[in-house]
Amino acid sequence: MKIGEVARRSGLSTHTLRYYEQVGLMPKSRRLDSRHRDYDESILTWIALLGRLKTTGMPIREMIVYADMVEAGDGTFSHRHALLAAHRDTVRERIADLQACLAVLDTKIAGYAGSLERTNDDTSTKLPGCC
Repeated sequence: MKIGEVARRSGLSTHTLRYYEQVGLMPKSRRLDSRHRDYDESILTWIALLGRLKTTGMPIREMIVYADMVEAGDGTFSHRHALLAAHRDTVRERIADLQACLAVLDTKIAGYAGSLERTNDDTSTKLPGCC
């Protein structure tokens, strides 16, 4: 599959795919006689994983370390496991932080909803001036 097809199917630009290859996030592609890159279907699964890692906040340098370990083979299983487990812990912490922020937002929204109901009942009542 040529890079344009990979871009279309993955949602990434060809520029991004070339960058990922250049920095070591993707395995070097096979080249056709025409010098065009040629990828197999498995690259789409790999790109999807990279997208998930990126979405969860894994820094590119860690993604490159992980990619290097995958390229190195089965002897790196324990290191890959440790890297992903540590990242999972970081993601869980971020989720907990976001849930705490969501609780604050829910409280503020409920407070405004109550104020708006009181305002609608009595048009002379002003909304609180505080945040």
